[in-house]
Amino acid sequence: MKTVALIGTFDTKGEEYSYIKKQIEKLGLNVLTIHVGVFEPAFKPDISNQRVAEEAGTDIRSLAKRKDRAHATEVLSRGMEKLVPKLYEQGRFDGILSFGGTGGTSLVAPGMRALPIGVPKIIVSTVASGDTSPYIGTSDLILIPSIVDVAGLNKISVQIFNNAVLAMAGMLKFETEPFTSDKPLIAASMFGVTTPAINFARHYLEARGYEVLVFHATGVGGKTMESLIQSGFFQGVLDLTTTEWADELVGGVLNAGPHRLEAASKTRTPQVVSVGALDMVNFGPYETVPEKFKSRLLYKHNPTVTLMRTTEEENKRIGEKLAEKLNLAEAYTALIIPEKGVSGIDVEGEPFRGEKEDAILFQTLTDQITNPAVEMIYRPEAINDQTFAEFAAQKLITLIEEKEGKNNE
Repeated sequence: MKTVALIGTFDTKGEEYSYIKKQIEKLGLNVLTIHVGVFEPAFKPDISNQRVAEEAGTDIRSLAKRKDRAHATEVLSRGMEKLVPKLYEQGRFDGILSFGGTGGTSLVAPGMRALPIGVPKIIVSTVASGDTSPYIGTSDLILIPSIVDVAGLNKISVQIFNNAVLAMAGMLKFETEPFTSDKPLIAASMFGVTTPAINFARHYLEARGYEVLVFHATGVGGKTMESLIQSGFFQGVLDLTTTEWADELVGGVLNAGPHRLEAASKTRTPQVVSVGALDMVNFGPYETVPEKFKSRLLYKHNPTVTLMRTTEEENKRIGEKLAEKLNLAEAYTALIIPEKGVSGIDVEGEPFRGEKEDAILFQTLTDQITNPAVEMIYRPEAINDQTFAEFAAQKLITLIEEKEGKNNE
């Protein structure tokens, strides 16, 4: 039988977790209970809070004596981050499930994020709305809104609890044939306004025996791509859409943090980079655009996304940052510049066409990239032109083959 790891604060939510445990067992699944509360649990768990605390280098009695909830949460979450992957590697469970508010979610999320992609992981939480990135990170953790607080058994909470249990049971009991492929993997970054480029490049690469995984450059997409590159998943990176740096530097909502565009250089993974969608900064609905930007050139991409055209000064800053990151590369790196436009709306006749703004970006990159390992190539096309996309794809194949050739020497 498959086993569900049921993690929670069994001291404060013992009634709820006792009910959930019984529901899981009724479905023919084993349950591994892990207590992450500070005090004595309502029922005896399989894994005690003392074991969790020991993983963080302390003991539960000292945490209880301190009476500092924030400190205890921080310590026990560190313990969970270490313990959960160990238990999974030992074959102790197949899927993982938890229920809680902000504190409970903070306790268990780090441990769940440390599990491999594909392991079923669900939290029923009061924070399952708004910005959930602090809890999910770059994992495939599922958050289900609890609707009401995880406090007591009532008409609504029981329905939500049961739905979560059934979802976990479904993921564990109904298996499909695993997808297997021995094709070399390519990571590609895409945005709505660079979709044609990535589609042309993907078809070109797939026709030549590669498998392409596309990441939406919406902040979490860039972070996830960087994380997987760092973990060695990919033979090459087609990073045509570096737009997240515009949001990071100007103040948009889709930034990917300060380490975007580092992983391929650090791991010596062949990479072809471009300046896709650096003509724009992203905000939510029009009314959410900060007041200081209301006089700027804005474009309603859709009812929930408003784009702002980057200026010459902003493009200079963006160019300097991209150059800084590309100067980290030791080998197998090309930067390709589309002279006729960096996005679908930065071409002749479209609202963000800005030859001066683009020229500043391109010139800054030319001036600031001092790394001889980076080949800089200007192309007389827009980024979404098929000839540009296929040239970039072929360049990446050349870099991959160059690396393989050196590895075989």
